[in-house]
Amino acid sequence: MLRFCSLGSGSKGNALLVHSEKTCIMIDNGFSVRETEKRLAACGMNAEDISAVLVTHEHSDHINGVGALARKYKIAVYTTRGTLSSGRLGELPSSKIINSHTSFAIDDLEVQPYPVPHDASEPCQFVIGNGHRRLGILTDTGSSTPHIEETLSGVDALMLECNHDVEMLEHGDYPYNVKMRVAGDYGHLNNQQAARLLMNIDTSSLQHIVAAHISEKHNTPELAQSTLSKALHCHRDWIAVAEQSTGISWREIC
Repeated sequence: MLRFCSLGSGSKGNALLVHSEKTCIMIDNGFSVRETEKRLAACGMNAEDISAVLVTHEHSDHINGVGALARKYKIAVYTTRGTLSSGRLGELPSSKIINSHTSFAIDDLEVQPYPVPHDASEPCQFVIGNGHRRLGILTDTGSSTPHIEETLSGVDALMLECNHDVEMLEHGDYPYNVKMRVAGDYGHLNNQQAARLLMNIDTSSLQHIVAAHISEKHNTPELAQSTLSKALHCHRDWIAVAEQSTGISWREIC
């Protein structure tokens, strides 16, 4: 059994759970401890169920709740040396330095980190599997790379960033420098970039595709779904959306 759910996805906080027969891993946590506990309960889980927290990078919407949750429940935190060295995670009960080019195991789950271009100290993303099925996770990257596409090719499920629509960002109310940062090579993927990535990888095993990290100001779920569905030649409704307020419910990878 391999399943995943999102507790919330967007600029106000991110957290993802991956659950196997024996293990539950959390990827990032941008929510307070109380909010995390509330969202965990909504999906039938408790913080005591979490075996480890993996951290992609040190931006606040991904790490605001990591340290406090880890300290309260004595959870080990896995992240790159650069992310840990940023000092933004605070004191941790147990920290594990990972190499973004080296896979490792947490109980019965295999974790494959991979580096991504983003404006952080040493950012990475993950592919997580149980030996039979694999979930790919890609958010917070300004551009795709051959290595990203090779890593995600053939996954059975994919959480994929669709941060913004180009025209909505261009005509939005962000200052010019912020727009350039978001749209730059070390910012966030737009809908079209996400669609091109899908067209460049093997999607023949794909059971679930989830549009994630959608901007509340400069994108809409409908635009993200429409763009990805054209790339996959599928009905728009087959594209799930991880919402900021509710995330997504459990999806099982068969």
